[in-house]
Amino acid sequence: MCRRILTVCGIVVVVLGLLAVPLSSADDDKKPGDNKPGDKKPRDKKSGDRKGPVEKKVAHIRLAGNLDEAPVSPDPLFGGGENFKSRLDRINKAARDQSVQALIVQLDGVQVGWAKLEELRAALAHFRKTGRKVYAYLDSGETKDYLIAVGCDHIALPESGWLMLTGLRAELTFFKELLEKLGIRADFLQMGVYKSAVEQLTRSKMSAEARSQLKLVLDDFFDNCLVRPISRGRSRSAKKLSSDDVSRLIDEGPYTAKRAAAAGLVDRIAYDADFEKLIQKDLHAEKIKIVRDYGKDTSKDIDFSNPFSILKLLSPPKSTLGTKKDRIALIYAVGAIVTGKGGSSFLMGDTVGSTTMIEAIRQADKDPKVKAIVLRIDSPGGSALASDLIWNELKRCKKPVIASMSDVAASGGYYIAMGAKKVYAQPGTLTGSIGVFGGKIALKGLYDKVGITTDVISRGANAGILSSTEPFTKSERKAMEGLMAEIYDQFLSRVQENRAAVGKMFTRKEMLKLAEGRIWTGKQALDRGLVDALGSLDDAVAEAKAMGGLARDADTDFLILPKPRSFLDSLLEGKLGADASLATVLGKAREFRELAQHLQAIETLVQLRSEPAWLMLPHGLRIQP
Repeated sequence: MCRRILTVCGIVVVVLGLLAVPLSSADDDKKPGDNKPGDKKPRDKKSGDRKGPVEKKVAHIRLAGNLDEAPVSPDPLFGGGENFKSRLDRINKAARDQSVQALIVQLDGVQVGWAKLEELRAALAHFRKTGRKVYAYLDSGETKDYLIAVGCDHIALPESGWLMLTGLRAELTFFKELLEKLGIRADFLQMGVYKSAVEQLTRSKMSAEARSQLKLVLDDFFDNCLVRPISRGRSRSAKKLSSDDVSRLIDEGPYTAKRAAAAGLVDRIAYDADFEKLIQKDLHAEKIKIVRDYGKDTSKDIDFSNPFSILKLLSPPKSTLGTKKDRIALIYAVGAIVTGKGGSSFLMGDTVGSTTMIEAIRQADKDPKVKAIVLRIDSPGGSALASDLIWNELKRCKKPVIASMSDVAASGGYYIAMGAKKVYAQPGTLTGSIGVFGGKIALKGLYDKVGITTDVISRGANAGILSSTEPFTKSERKAMEGLMAEIYDQFLSRVQENRAAVGKMFTRKEMLKLAEGRIWTGKQALDRGLVDALGSLDDAVAEAKAMGGLARDADTDFLILPKPRSFLDSLLEGKLGADASLATVLGKAREFRELAQHLQAIETLVQLRSEPAWLMLPHGLRIQP
């Protein structure tokens, strides 16, 4: 046995010894005049001249599906993937990489809101400012794919592709008649005549007030988020298109690839391999090297052929904050706002929990390396209580807080932004919706249909105010109206206080003209003094650095909060059994966008059913091409 052990040890020593000896290579034989670092062509050993093709490096980034805001879990198996910021970071990395000669953006069914489209175009514009070109390739051109593509120098479609450029529509689904057929009554009250979220449950179509407000928003989106970006983007093409030209072309859409090229909407008709050859010619290169998925972090990928790599699942994520750099805390508020812990729900996706957010704000405030906080908001609102608790913690925070609005920061999402010292939005952000509603779903009619009866003993005139059986009595309705009026008054006061701090003074009468549940685009909100500036997440970060006493371009780390849950956390808390399986099954429903919208509306009611007042944008409001 000892001899065998010694034999094995001897073999190991020999192998290690061989590994320690430098292997002979072409580099070992280099002489003066041979290849130098950075040479693209190898040098001829006799003449010293370069030989072989000149190779130019081209970065490739694919954008597809939902580019979610929330930070992703560090787990390789149950997490992974990328969030919206990581896509922007990869584009910015390519801009800094001097070895990259051009960028290819492959667009394949991007499903984002209008604010994210603007941020993506801004990142592409930053790359183009370096003097290098960006090429867009679309298999089939959905409108939002195309709105990113117009931020590029050249756009290509395959001959069999199309361009779905047909305009915009605002769409709301109403459930009143369905509820009536089931014997269910939605009994809701609202503070603000434009607070139309309750209309989905109490009406069969939009009220005149809701329709007028949506028309105002839709007009702004059409002019500033659709027509002008296309006209501005195509100004770099051979066939320039005015805003009037674009409006006319939208009315004549959709387009085949050939018609799109003839109209000047795209530059080239080519399949991907042919397009790459055209890029090579455009770059005057003898050869190009396309780096697929440029900048994507593959360090967390699991090699399932190696059993030892499975141990990654149980390894805690590596800390990225081991440096001595100053930090900016980036706190994400993504999803419906609820009391308690936040996280991912079956259907609504991410939720913003008041407890989770308060913990994150306090962690950032106590961290001596954190100089400022950026609150990134992508939320339609939710619980009035949770929104106020988050606002209060932001106000108590000693570090400067900058709010950065993504696609949606409305109602409760706007409320929490009022805890910041400066508020950024994008022109395509949906915000405002300053108003309150509350109520309940009375199920007595449904119970009668299916043979369920209830028997009640109560004390107190308003004991049944949140009963799920009966609608409000006269006394209960009066009490609810009083409660909601106070919450609405509090909301208005929060906005007035925040706006006054940045020099925008509103009387209550002036404030009401902007409130009452009205929704605004980011541009409209800026014009009316509801936000402070139009800008991207990067702009908000630069402002946070300045307010934190740093240079705007200072090299800092990010403290990302709230921290995404790890595999090990879920395992220890017993969250991976039937709940995980159910979440997987129900999560599939989210792939069917129309069905998911309705299911999410139902889940919202369930999540907030025990709370008397909600600050919420109409659930499922979509302004879609």
